[in-house]
Amino acid sequence: FVIFLIPCFVISTDLVFSCQNADDFVGASSPGDIVIGGLFAVHSEMLHPEGDPIKPVIQNCAGFEIQVFLQTLAIIHAIETINNSTLLSGVTLGYEIYDTCAEVTKAMASALRFLSKFNSSEDAVEFKCNYSDYIPRVKAVIGASYSEVSMAVSRLLALQLIPQVSPASSAEILSDKIRFPSFFRTIPSDFHQTRAMTHLICESGWNWIGVIATDDDNGRFALDSFGVQAMANNVCIAFKEMLPAYLSDSTFHTKVDHAVEKIVKETRVNVIVVFMRQFHVLKLFKKAIERNVNKIWIASDNWSAAVKISTIPNVRQLGTVVGFGFKSGDISSFQEFLRNLHEKPTENNKFLREYIMLSSVCANLEYHDFQKCIASQSQDNLWENEGTKPQIWRDDFLNANVEPGFIHSTILAVYAIAHAIKGQCKDRDCKDPSAFTPWELLEELKRVVIIDDDKEVKFDSNGDMNISYDVLLWKEIDGHMEITTVAEYDAEKGGFIFEDEEKKKDFLALKKVQSTCSQHCKPGQVKKVTESPHTCCYECIYCPENYYSNKTDMDYCYRCNNKTYWAPTNSSTCYRKTIYFLAWTDWFAIFLLLLSAFGVVLVLSICVIFTKNLDTPVVKASGGLTVCYIILFSHFLIFLSTIFFIDVPTEFKCKTRQAVFGISFTLCISCILIKSLKILLAFSFDPKLQNFLKCMYKPIPTVVTCTGIQVIICTFWLVFRTPFVSQNFSIPRAIILECNEGSIVAFGIMLGYIAALAFICFIFAFKGRKLPENYNEAKFITFGMLIYFIAWIVFIPVYATTFGKYLPAVEIIVVLISNYGILCCTFLPKCYIIIYKQEANTKSAFLKMVYTYSSKSAGSVAVSQVSLDSKSSSFRATITDSCKTENDSVNGNCHFQVPGQPLIKGKVLPKNAARTMVRKRVSSI
Repeated sequence: FVIFLIPCFVISTDLVFSCQNADDFVGASSPGDIVIGGLFAVHSEMLHPEGDPIKPVIQNCAGFEIQVFLQTLAIIHAIETINNSTLLSGVTLGYEIYDTCAEVTKAMASALRFLSKFNSSEDAVEFKCNYSDYIPRVKAVIGASYSEVSMAVSRLLALQLIPQVSPASSAEILSDKIRFPSFFRTIPSDFHQTRAMTHLICESGWNWIGVIATDDDNGRFALDSFGVQAMANNVCIAFKEMLPAYLSDSTFHTKVDHAVEKIVKETRVNVIVVFMRQFHVLKLFKKAIERNVNKIWIASDNWSAAVKISTIPNVRQLGTVVGFGFKSGDISSFQEFLRNLHEKPTENNKFLREYIMLSSVCANLEYHDFQKCIASQSQDNLWENEGTKPQIWRDDFLNANVEPGFIHSTILAVYAIAHAIKGQCKDRDCKDPSAFTPWELLEELKRVVIIDDDKEVKFDSNGDMNISYDVLLWKEIDGHMEITTVAEYDAEKGGFIFEDEEKKKDFLALKKVQSTCSQHCKPGQVKKVTESPHTCCYECIYCPENYYSNKTDMDYCYRCNNKTYWAPTNSSTCYRKTIYFLAWTDWFAIFLLLLSAFGVVLVLSICVIFTKNLDTPVVKASGGLTVCYIILFSHFLIFLSTIFFIDVPTEFKCKTRQAVFGISFTLCISCILIKSLKILLAFSFDPKLQNFLKCMYKPIPTVVTCTGIQVIICTFWLVFRTPFVSQNFSIPRAIILECNEGSIVAFGIMLGYIAALAFICFIFAFKGRKLPENYNEAKFITFGMLIYFIAWIVFIPVYATTFGKYLPAVEIIVVLISNYGILCCTFLPKCYIIIYKQEANTKSAFLKMVYTYSSKSAGSVAVSQVSLDSKSSSFRATITDSCKTENDSVNGNCHFQVPGQPLIKGKVLPKNAARTMVRKRVSSI
């Protein structure tokens, strides 16, 4: 094998503090049976002398970091507590803690010493192909402070699989066990932190934010992780600014100025996410205060609880700082340790000695100036002046700078390693350093379970401890900026947990600040992306009719998913469409119902009148009471059918209304047709026509047949294409409930059949229109049929062009008009004679009028038509007169033919004889 030696680089012969041997490189140490290494950035930067040639020399550092120094004290406190307990049963832990100065190169030098062989006088690192039996100087390492350093160190430690447990490195990439197999951490990865930040941003209604990060591995990985989370949640990053990782970079201050200038110019960006180290944030905030920047700052776990930043003069002018810190636990024993720290020896703790010297140099300054003084001193100056200043102790300063999250995670790291050692020492003598190897401890560490705050915590498969975050809010209390915990963020469930309502109010108050590229699109509006490359920059346009958006900043409108709903323009919800139909309470429906009711009353009144005057000539001439009752009953059903056109349509109503109307109207027309046929038969003197009419005149079969055909039509209609209830959506904001006739053809056939019967009836009645005036039923039937035709001819175009809830009313109107027309023309003239001309309603008056009419007809020169119309009978008689001159008629020199009698040709009958024959014929009818 090959042996590497760890050289001790000498800084300068004129410096008191120089690295004469490897032990001078150690910041704090204590012997033990098992040694744990530590890597912490106690100083924020490494000095790089100008003008000197570049040499492989480890330089001294500047910028004493109180918070990191406290973490080293936390390791010492935890190890001392464990050694004084029974956890390891007499096995003592030692430690070697090194300062990385936030530099990878210096951290690598320290890590190289960790790899050196145990008890090697020359700190030699043996090169082997198999390190399974190799015993290095340390069994485990705690650190480092920054992810960039941890990545480099972890790759080196992975060579021997030495467990590395970091209490602060949160880069998501460190969860990759292929690249970093020996890395663990007692904090969540940045994946959970960036998700928590995005959750906060989304809940607060922000979508246009800026990001500032350090230009190192930690900053870049955090920025990438946040970018993915932001994109997934429609949060846009307006600008990204990267600051140099090292303060010694010559461009650092220029880039800080540029970042602040960017923040000032982006007036719509009111939220800034900062992934930086504490000393970077310190420089940025000082410059931002000078430029009067007032924003909301979202702090990463690196600086969210940094007291040295929260105590910057005028820090309140920066606006509001809200951040995420690691979940803290009970650190009261550590605080007690700090109060007694001045009693501790400093021989083996250069960090403690340096702090004491810093306290002496800066003793007379105020709190913030004291802090600034400590951070500004270099090791060169301190070690040169060591012993020249009296030692002054300020334990209050240490307690005031404690960041509970970091302290808790550091102590947790020590206890995790201690429990893993305990597992290895169950059946081994661990006072012997070769009792187990680091890789065996690594396997034990994967299974470790620690009780923390009465909860079990352990490393997951990625080596992370997914403990919760504290949501920290910087709040001014009594003139001082206090860092308060307002909520807890559950990393596993991804939600905020509030302890009380007061803290929740403080948290929700953040929503008052707007940080959007565009104004939020309200419900009812939708985003229209502009030419900007960012999806968060858009215009708000209204959702069109029948579309809605029910949330803020929606990308598209939802369509009302059912025809029964509608939405106006700029709507945030859909509304149920108003259902319209011809209701009972509608004024027009009431009017039509009153007309129908009046028709029913009229029918009943006529029925009563005819019943009381049953034996009068007018009633008998109408065909008798039976025919009148049938016709009146059909009129009654027609009036009754109108109620099926009103109110909510149902399947029963839709099927019933047309069938009742059609059959009733057919029955009515059939009876009237029989009456017209009877009149024509009575007064027809043509033998051929007479025979034909006799064959046709069969009242009951005719009525049954005519009505039966309509029944068959309606039956086929109801069986094969039955009417049904339908919803008419032709009106945008309404639904018209109506009856769909099922088949327009069937509906047309039904109406056409009625029209055909009515036309035949009209022809027959028209031929008998000149019968005696008081009994001229044919003339009024003609008028009734004309009214029917006019009404239904007008109905067709009106019905075809009308829509809405009043469509049924159109049919009701035409039904009422045609029904009233036929009823009134058929019965009202007779009722008028019965009531007001009772002298004409006698047998003698009836015969006298017929006799007079017959005499006139018999003496006529031309063809005459005599028509007598009543409800129960009708007749038609044509007298063919052979009189050549009026004188022949006067003298009785005429011959004629009476229906049913042979023609008497050449026989001259006296005028009185002709009148007698007509009177007998009429009387027989």
